[in-house]
Amino acid sequence: MRIIIKIISDNQDDIAFIIGNGINRYNNNNKLLSWDRILLSLWEKVTSTTLSKVPDGVSFTEFYDILQLNNNQIDYQKSVIEMMIDWEPKDHHRTVVSAIRELGAPILTTNYDETLSRTDNLRLFRVTESSFTDYYPWSSYHGDREFDLPLEGFGIWYINGMINYRRSIRMGLSDYMASVGRVRPWIHKDEGDNNFEGKNQNYWPGYQTWLHIIFNKSLFIFGLGLEENETFLRWLLIERKKYFKKFSYREPKGWYIDKKGSSRNNAGKEFFLNNVGIKTIKVDSYDDIYDTIWRL
Repeated sequence: MRIIIKIISDNQDDIAFIIGNGINRYNNNNKLLSWDRILLSLWEKVTSTTLSKVPDGVSFTEFYDILQLNNNQIDYQKSVIEMMIDWEPKDHHRTVVSAIRELGAPILTTNYDETLSRTDNLRLFRVTESSFTDYYPWSSYHGDREFDLPLEGFGIWYINGMINYRRSIRMGLSDYMASVGRVRPWIHKDEGDNNFEGKNQNYWPGYQTWLHIIFNKSLFIFGLGLEENETFLRWLLIERKKYFKKFSYREPKGWYIDKKGSSRNNAGKEFFLNNVGIKTIKVDSYDDIYDTIWRL
């Protein structure tokens, strides 16, 4: 516990927080708050076949693509928004967001919902002069003031899309690969270029989006399974590590907070994280992750 408090304190001027759906599932019995239950609910819309769980050997992202193969007439993004539109924050949401806001640090979330932004009177902004597409609203964020750059202070940014923009929601493997396809030319100017000629400049194409935070802040990750299905974010962590192998003198740090024994893939996940510069820290309970460390 104390080591986590010290990490946040020692790095408060150079830290960003990546938050997953675990913060919604904590102390909540609503089964539809889990991504697998959302997918199974969508499955019931397209087939008479009953599934009690997403089959082993199929990632959530692949399962979503299979949903579309079975029925591409349903607006799945709209259906997901309808499930999430009424989600409201609990006390621990307010505690976490308030503490991070006091630090003046950015939040990046893999969630689509507005549970974090509803903890206070936060408004939707877009970074000044940035181009906009509702497929990739990566320059949009919830906050209390307008920025010229994402690094300027507290804001809530959305990695996989947001319910404000239905078409932005990334759910399938095809969606994630499209995101990779959009970002790669920003980082590497040419198809065969691995020298970061796109990224290694002050005003690279992603500098007014949440991607700029990924490459310029130390990352504190929690509430996120970060399993193999997180294709886009995992790819970004790999690219981030490649970039800082070339420019090691300015490499930021990274930490992944997890509960002891919470994942069947802990060994593989730790191997991945360690090799992309993210240190895994284990805690005894979910209370430590979503409550205790934010009150000390």
